[in-house]
Amino acid sequence: MAKRLVSWLAAALAWAASAALAVAGDPLTFEQYVRPILKAHCFHCHGEEEREGSLDLRLVRLMKQGGESGPAIVPGQAGQSLLVQRIEAREMPPEGKGKGLSAKELATLRAWIDGGAALARPEPAALADVTDDEKAFWSFRPLAAAPLPAVKSADLLRSPIDAFLLHRLEQEGLSFSPLADRGTLIRRAYFDLVGLPPSPDEMTEFAADGAPDALERLLDRLLARPQYGERWGRHWLDVAGYADSDGYTERDPERKYAYKYRDYVIRSLNADKPWNRFLIEQLAGDELLAPPYADLSPAQADLLAATGFLRMAPDGTADQGVDQKTARNDVVAETLKIVSSSLLGLTVGCAQCHNHRYDPIPQTDYYRWRAIFEPAFDCENWRPPQARLVSLWSKEVRERAEAIDAELKKLAEERQAELDKIVDAIFEAEVAKLDSEQQALARAARAAEPGSRTPEQKQILKDHPSLNVSRGSAYLYDRKRVDAMNKDYDERTKAVQARRPPEDYVPCLTEVPGRAPDTFVFYRGDFNQPRDRVAPGELTVLAADCGPLPADDPALPTTGRRLAYARWLTSGQQPLVPRVLTNRFWMHHFGTGIVATPGDFGFLGARPTHPELLDWLAARFLADGWELKRLHRLLMSSTAYQQSSRRSAAQDRVDPDNRLLGRMPIRRLEAEAVRDAILAAA
Repeated sequence: MAKRLVSWLAAALAWAASAALAVAGDPLTFEQYVRPILKAHCFHCHGEEEREGSLDLRLVRLMKQGGESGPAIVPGQAGQSLLVQRIEAREMPPEGKGKGLSAKELATLRAWIDGGAALARPEPAALADVTDDEKAFWSFRPLAAAPLPAVKSADLLRSPIDAFLLHRLEQEGLSFSPLADRGTLIRRAYFDLVGLPPSPDEMTEFAADGAPDALERLLDRLLARPQYGERWGRHWLDVAGYADSDGYTERDPERKYAYKYRDYVIRSLNADKPWNRFLIEQLAGDELLAPPYADLSPAQADLLAATGFLRMAPDGTADQGVDQKTARNDVVAETLKIVSSSLLGLTVGCAQCHNHRYDPIPQTDYYRWRAIFEPAFDCENWRPPQARLVSLWSKEVRERAEAIDAELKKLAEERQAELDKIVDAIFEAEVAKLDSEQQALARAARAAEPGSRTPEQKQILKDHPSLNVSRGSAYLYDRKRVDAMNKDYDERTKAVQARRPPEDYVPCLTEVPGRAPDTFVFYRGDFNQPRDRVAPGELTVLAADCGPLPADDPALPTTGRRLAYARWLTSGQQPLVPRVLTNRFWMHHFGTGIVATPGDFGFLGARPTHPELLDWLAARFLADGWELKRLHRLLMSSTAYQQSSRRSAAQDRVDPDNRLLGRMPIRRLEAEAVRDAILAAA
């Protein structure tokens, strides 16, 4: 009875799914609807290296051909298809092999089979790791800057972005909300750009300023304040996983100089450094210099500090109590996660053990991508955090420190000589208590090496233990004299040490010149089972737009891999980086990104609410020289940004989640901004 009920419900769902798609005029095809389901749930057993039961589900013809148990599908008869039967019986996927299909996914599969197992196009003769349909996914397509759409209420447009938003609103019979009052607008701008509230005088002045360019001048003032870099630097540091300690273990040692990277980020944003340059420096700042990294100018030191971006992952390799091989590979894996989510908006780490379940990232791609960074993360010749510090002393400062070190060494030698005099005086005082024959024997015993003393010499030292005076025991005989000597030399030593320049280092990522380790695919992600050797390369799904990654540059002392990759990412041809960045910038102004999952632009991530706007913004960002402050002005001068946050019944009916931005979203102040506001008010 229960089994019949499940089958009836599945059939009903299948009919509903098929009907809904038919109404939409969107036929069920394998490539668009079914393959993503099978890839997520079935390919790990029936589509990768090992195909259990000789069944391959990657092509429809292979499904019809079937495996050891016969054909997997019977077109037109979902109920008679072995694939559906095994899934409905909860036999597939087997226990421990992942989550089963949802009711909606099963309904889609049944509807597709009942509809004849249709294809969108003839199947290829050979299987590719990444299909054309996967390459055509919205986030992998080249940027397409659409023209500004026409709107009815053109008088509401203050910025080009308003045209995209208003066009969608008007399609739903909606419009922008009225403009916010001046007090709300100035507070909004202040908290967005500098994370602080305006003063009462500043609010009064802005409210009284009726000039058309009042907001523009306000933005210019805020963007010029040093707090701007601190506010927006924090946003990027959150993405980079900034931490002042190594994490990983309970010991959690301090990263004493981590602030160098933090300060570099703040300085870069305050200077409005173009983001293409900003990213190149963070990925490969060291490769813009030539080792050895000595006598660095402030600009050169900044290039090394920038690579702190690649040193933010938890790092337990300084702790000998952990398995070093595991800890080292964990550092590499976590670093790649930071890079992929922050710049590509992809969860590349899922391909570490097997082909990505959802996104078109084969396991081989993961290790080809890892090979770009491997020369700086050589697990066989690892350098722990302390070994990755580069001194910022100039030649002059280093020579001054060496001179002071020599002076300190001389002081220490003088101290020991003075102490030896005290010891000699104490010894002679003790010897004087003996008769003349014993005195000669005692002096001879003291002058002899311990291992070469005669029995008589050993005996006299044993009979008279007070003769065994040493540097360590001198204070027991003459505490006053020893204390006076120590006080004198301590004061002199401190006076010299005070003149020594403080240590100054920058933590960074660098390569060892002339060394490029091989990278291997780890079988099922196990670093103890390296298999095929791979060359460095971009993800296949993106490589078509960017071309092949250049080979190691013989003109550089390093491999140049990260530098070539960074330039590739910022060439303007790679579509993900500008989309991901502009989406993050939008999110910090409007509360939610155009893509609500800023770190996941893959198949499981949210779809953009305004895809044409996102591409237009990304293209504009590139055309404006990757300058963030220009983008701030563009976004904040818009009607969308300046409108009120008041709700309306009409908007709540049509767009209750405000995804169309018919009003300015209300956003919570972060804890840091609340704290800073309290301190500013105090």
